[in-house]
Amino acid sequence: MKPLLLFYFLLTCSGLASAQQHVFRQDKPDSLTIARNRTAVLQLSAAPFLKGSFSAEDITIPYRLLLPRQMNRLRQYPLVIMLHNSGKIGTDNELQLDPLARTWLRTAIQEQFPAFVLAPQFARRSSNYHPDKGIQVSAPSADVAAILDLLHKLEQEYPNIDRSRIYLVGYSMGASTAQNLMSFAPERFAAMVSIAAVPDISNLKAFSHKPIWLIHGQQDNDNPYSGSVYLFNKLKGNKQLVFTTYTELNHNNITIPFLASDAIPRWLFRQKINTK
Repeated sequence: MKPLLLFYFLLTCSGLASAQQHVFRQDKPDSLTIARNRTAVLQLSAAPFLKGSFSAEDITIPYRLLLPRQMNRLRQYPLVIMLHNSGKIGTDNELQLDPLARTWLRTAIQEQFPAFVLAPQFARRSSNYHPDKGIQVSAPSADVAAILDLLHKLEQEYPNIDRSRIYLVGYSMGASTAQNLMSFAPERFAAMVSIAAVPDISNLKAFSHKPIWLIHGQQDNDNPYSGSVYLFNKLKGNKQLVFTTYTELNHNNITIPFLASDAIPRWLFRQKINTK
């Protein structure tokens, strides 16, 4: 397997939790580095992701679950919910393990950031888009609420899931779905990383005090960059909100900076619900 190639710019996330900020990056990875990093992650065996299926009424959600490496059952671990884009819709319980989900298989990530990683698969669009207030916004399908039921099931099966550190990470449709879930039940999630989403503006109060990292490429012609700008401006009072704009990246290459980086787990693991 070829090693992951770090970009010359080395992504950092220092200071991302101190105050609300809008960070502009001009990273422009070359096509060879993009291909090599994607290939290196996709070559990681998906076997450690256990297969499961969850049904609620007429909804069935196949899912994969990665357990913490060398799990100590007396210790608690975060749970990261990875939500896929529309290109991974299906029922094969394979497609949703995209490059971003597979980064959790990297040895360095598993050793430094041990966690449960849940990757559900939707058989139809989990979020649908429509115009509102001059932008595209997202609304969840009926399947999205079932994720909360699946989460409850897993908490019963694995009592060492740390309920104060349950995180949402999504790309494209999955990022919109992450926002839908945060809108549904903000008390259940400690933080959210939203990459190239069409925003959910139905319950902005749910986002008002949550650690949120919005990531979007300014060249995105699929899910308009203006949607994340709108959401960021609507959440000006949230001091735990970070918005990273990649001025040179588009919808298809926006996840590339994170495939050879620990920026996402490093930021997530600093976030925790205050249960006191």
